[in-house]
Amino acid sequence: MKRRNFIFDTSTILAGAALTRALPSDLFSPTRTRLGTKDKVNIAAIGVKGMGWSDLTAMLKHPDARCVALCDVDSNVLAERKAELAKTGIEVKTYTDYKQVLADKNIDAVIIGTPDHWHCLIMAEACAAGKDVYVEKPVGNSIRECAVMLAAQKKYNRVVQVGQWQRSQKHFADAVEFVQSGKLGKVRLVKTWSYVGWKDEVPKEPDSAPPAGVDYKQWLGPAKTRPFNPNRFHFNFRWFWDYAGGLMTDWGVHLIDYALLGMKAGNPKSVMASGGKFAYPNDAQETPDTLTAVYEFDGFSLQWEHAMGISGGPYSRDHGIAFIGNKGTLVLDRGGWEVIPEVKNSKPLMDAVPLQKRTDDGLVLHTANFIDVIKSGKQGDLKAPIEAGVHVATVAQMGNIAFRTGKKVFWDAGKKQFTDPEANKLITAQYHNGYRIPVI
Repeated sequence: MKRRNFIFDTSTILAGAALTRALPSDLFSPTRTRLGTKDKVNIAAIGVKGMGWSDLTAMLKHPDARCVALCDVDSNVLAERKAELAKTGIEVKTYTDYKQVLADKNIDAVIIGTPDHWHCLIMAEACAAGKDVYVEKPVGNSIRECAVMLAAQKKYNRVVQVGQWQRSQKHFADAVEFVQSGKLGKVRLVKTWSYVGWKDEVPKEPDSAPPAGVDYKQWLGPAKTRPFNPNRFHFNFRWFWDYAGGLMTDWGVHLIDYALLGMKAGNPKSVMASGGKFAYPNDAQETPDTLTAVYEFDGFSLQWEHAMGISGGPYSRDHGIAFIGNKGTLVLDRGGWEVIPEVKNSKPLMDAVPLQKRTDDGLVLHTANFIDVIKSGKQGDLKAPIEAGVHVATVAQMGNIAFRTGKKVFWDAGKKQFTDPEANKLITAQYHNGYRIPVI
């Protein structure tokens, strides 16, 4: 999707938000100049327990990438990751406060691998500090945060790559090219899904003191202050509304992204969603373990579906995207893509395409693309620029808002908001503990 195909009106979406804390221009040292073609890119990873670590290790395969610092609020994780790098001959500084990373003039770029509720603040401040940014998906934990992040990239003109690494894989690009060739006939339904069979319930546990070495106050940041509970920490933060959006934003942004890309679609006209905690009704999770959302676009419908504890998804795949046309259906997942013809009067309406298997490592290619663009300064070469991340995260958040309101919600394209006041209340993530959404 070209950058101009999705333009988010940040001035409209931010109007009336009563956002009081702007990013002062002198908060950090002056913006650094662009790297020369012979320089290595000095990287710091912020949040190194999960995907932040995966992103870093993939990025270090690039000959011009050099890790110089790690940051995490869990000093146990920090020490473990520092030791792992030391075994490979890489010595790094360590920080527990991301602001120290942003103040380090030796750092050119940062990886943001924190829980979702921190993405917006760190990304905006990193851009203001003159750092280029690789930010994990979903970019924001609310529609308004997405708008802020887009505005920050525009204002500070930094290289920002979103961790939607499937955009760097050849077989995904080939599948989209086939969809857009017209060979499937008119595509009037697109299905996207994630069936997470390995996902068990999260048993309820009592609140407790934070583990030794964890700066829990810093981990909470703008989220509501609550007693520490192990169910909300590290990986499981995904299943709580304070920090993330469940499977809709965890897996959905990967798969809905390609549905939107293949259909050259903008924002939907309406969304309705139904689901709940049907697999594990009494466990600790807040977000739905079972959900179906239907998005209305001009000329086609898009369906999202997820289920925990079940592996048998559509077309015998536990995740995927299906472009369903009058002549045939293209089914795409991380393993490859194929085309299944429609048959009438015992005759196929088009030629079948056997499984076209994956041939590359998307994460390695995606992180390399980030380094290459930092070196070249050609932001148009980014595979997943901030516009792409904002687009799909906004659409995913719309699905969650439809579920949480229990209504079919309609999007006013002119006003960049819903027609329903209750839905509009969920456009903005509520910040706490003295934090405010940045004004860009």
